Amino acid sequence: MNLSVIIPVYNEQENLPMLYEALLKALEPLPVAWDVILVDDGSRDGSLKVLEQLAAKDQRLRVVSLRRNFGQTAAIAAGIDHSDGEVIVLMDADLQNDPADIPMLLQKIEEGYDVVSGWRAKRKDAYITRTLPSNLANGLISWVTGVHLHDYGCTLKAYRREVITGFRLYGEMHRFIPVYASSYGARIIELPVNHNPRKFGKTKYGLERTVKVILDLFTVKFLSSFGNKPIYLFGGTGLGLIALSAAVLFYLFVRRVGFGVSVLASPLFQIATMVAIMGFQSMLMGLIAELQVRTYHESQGKPTYTVRKRINTDPSKNS
Repeated sequence: MNLSVIIPVYNEQENLPMLYEALLKALEPLPVAWDVILVDDGSRDGSLKVLEQLAAKDQRLRVVSLRRNFGQTAAIAAGIDHSDGEVIVLMDADLQNDPADIPMLLQKIEEGYDVVSGWRAKRKDAYITRTLPSNLANGLISWVTGVHLHDYGCTLKAYRREVITGFRLYGEMHRFIPVYASSYGARIIELPVNHNPRKFGKTKYGLERTVKVILDLFTVKFLSSFGNKPIYLFGGTGLGLIALSAAVLFYLFVRRVGFGVSVLASPLFQIATMVAIMGFQSMLMGLIAELQVRTYHESQGKPTYTVRKRINTDPSKNS
């Protein structure tokens, strides 16, 4: 097993030398080959220069410098693309995540888990502006997705490579990787990890990120639940609208036959007609989405399943 540690960096000049020392202390005793991919996400301080100096004296450090600030998720995606490890560990560069927890995460990977998620059980952040919104968001994400974790926002996580490279990351979706992995059948465990107060620099998180996370949650829920069968969502909605329209029309028919009330005299007829049209449109959208999903899988040769283990199978059929 070889390990890649991916760390997005944005304006962390003062923290980087101490981060490097902490990484060496945690990783050098490990009986595995390892490297560290540090992704400079368009830092405006001297972070890139410090990274270049560190990489010059240690070839196990790889530096990827982005042209501008693309955001944490894009920086993580760049790190994954430039990594080779069978196991990938993500963490922040601000020293609030403790590299000393990495061996504990790897131990759980060796026990057979595919995702090991850190949980900042004793969080060292402002309660009103950081901890409380995070707790509320974590509860909402767990309820909506069905993947119950205490701390989606903790960057410190370990993944088997095969469960993290089967999809692309957009927006603020790095925190939803466990949800994506769960949809592929990954085994997930959560462990309490250390959390340190920030010593240098300013936090990059604010209340506005909570709003972005909630919006991304809608996308994640759709992709994880209906990504392969969108007809279930759109078709089900369409059938519901058509059934509602039929019920209203039946009510108008009963009124016409039993009480002599004109069907056209009520606005319910026009409403029922519009609802029926919306229902048919929703079903057509589902059919179009089905065609797109099939085109996506077949054009890329992507199977609609994932395999955990193979025993006595034909190697030529392994994908």
